[in-house]
Amino acid sequence: MFIVYVFLLSLCCLPHIGFSSHCTTETSTKTFQKCMNLPTQQASIAWTFYPHNSTLELVFFGTFISPSGWVGWGINPTSSEMTGTRALIAFSDPNSGQIVLLPYILDPTVKLQKSPLLSRPLDIRLLSSTAAMYGGKMATIHNGAPIQIYATIKLESNKTKIHLVWNRGLYVQGYSPTIHPTTSTDLSSIATFDVLSGSFAPQHTDLTMLRVIHGTLNAISWGILLPMGAITARYFRHIQALGPAWFYAHAGIQLFAFILGTVGFAIGIHLGQLSPEVEYGLHRKLGIAVFCLGALQTLALLFRPNARNKLRKYWKSYHHFVGYSCVVLGFVNVFQGFEVMGASRSYAKLSYCLGLATLIGVSIALEVNSWVVFCRKSKEEKMRREGLIGTSDKGSSGIHT
Repeated sequence: MFIVYVFLLSLCCLPHIGFSSHCTTETSTKTFQKCMNLPTQQASIAWTFYPHNSTLELVFFGTFISPSGWVGWGINPTSSEMTGTRALIAFSDPNSGQIVLLPYILDPTVKLQKSPLLSRPLDIRLLSSTAAMYGGKMATIHNGAPIQIYATIKLESNKTKIHLVWNRGLYVQGYSPTIHPTTSTDLSSIATFDVLSGSFAPQHTDLTMLRVIHGTLNAISWGILLPMGAITARYFRHIQALGPAWFYAHAGIQLFAFILGTVGFAIGIHLGQLSPEVEYGLHRKLGIAVFCLGALQTLALLFRPNARNKLRKYWKSYHHFVGYSCVVLGFVNVFQGFEVMGASRSYAKLSYCLGLATLIGVSIALEVNSWVVFCRKSKEEKMRREGLIGTSDKGSSGIHT
């Protein structure tokens, strides 16, 4: 229970949930009127808007995620999505090693990755643009290195709302930035804001808490309780002193795990409906497979033959195969879920790994004990057949497979 408590607490403190600590209106070369934290990637912006001529001066504060990576932001003139964005992307020049800032238009072929992203002039009124890093020309790009991307843009008259898009990637091939990571936070790096009032509207409703609940329920059900139920059946059913208690414990744990998992699965389906453009093929397929296997296991209880039925051995083989498959796929999908949430190095994952390690340690200890008891019983039975011990002697009861 302590591990479950720590796991829940850690999930609520995932590092990617929070906004960056503060924004600033000042840089080494310019002071702006307003600033704002962006909801992902610890990015922020500062800007000054001149209503008399509809001119916007804006600086974007971002960070690199690899020495060979890129950072960019842009404006989509028509909608709040990546496709159609007019972007400015900064990265290290492959020839000189200096920071270079180039314009790109993100057309539909970029999203489909049918062709490399090539720089071309923007069809918006970009008056000036530049990029700067702390340290000037002596600065080097590394994981976490901050960068400032400046731009002066002439907006359409009486238009103060803009669709802002920002992101960062791991690699640049020549002068072509490659696709950015596809975690939920990276795919949600889009917002609409009013340059005059400063009002801000993220593209998506904040689904963080719903994702946390989804992850928590599934990690506890498929990743903790389900293997606990399997351990109960494997190692306690041969202890005669327990009677049928092991079966009720096994069935109760598995049923409770399936109910929790069903709720978590339903929340996952709902999350997919709320974010149709965000798709995690592997995580989704594994989730559906685990849920279907869990449902088959639950339904199998209704068709469980009695101990004397000749079909019982086939039912047991089916029950074992489906059950262990569900446990293994559940483990895999829990770790896949951590990757999806961008929590691969979080305390939540550490807590889950501690819980999983505890289950594995208990299983190993029980497995060793079962084999020791099994070997001792086999030896006693052999000696009894050879007449070395009396038939009335009884071995101590214990666990065996």
